[in-house]
Amino acid sequence: MFILIHVVIAFTSIIIASVALFQPSIKKLIVSYGFILATGATGTVLLITIPSQILHTCIAGLAYLTVVSIITIAAHVRLSRKELATSLQ
Repeated sequence: MFILIHVVIAFTSIIIASVALFQPSIKKLIVSYGFILATGATGTVLLITIPSQILHTCIAGLAYLTVVSIITIAAHVRLSRKELATSLQ
């Protein structure tokens, strides 16, 4: 059951990060960062509770965290540029 929660959080995180990339806002970035942390936290719990079964999937989890973090950082940059352009007008 906990694995299902972990996977749902991870997929939701990807969706939120993608939405934040195309429509950046502070609230979406905060939610995206929260889901990244939640995914990492639930993954850590899974690794601690059942390490022999989960260890091989950690590489995929780290790749996920890298991709979602890059998307979220790109959204943050886009929002910063948008706010800068607005303030210069």
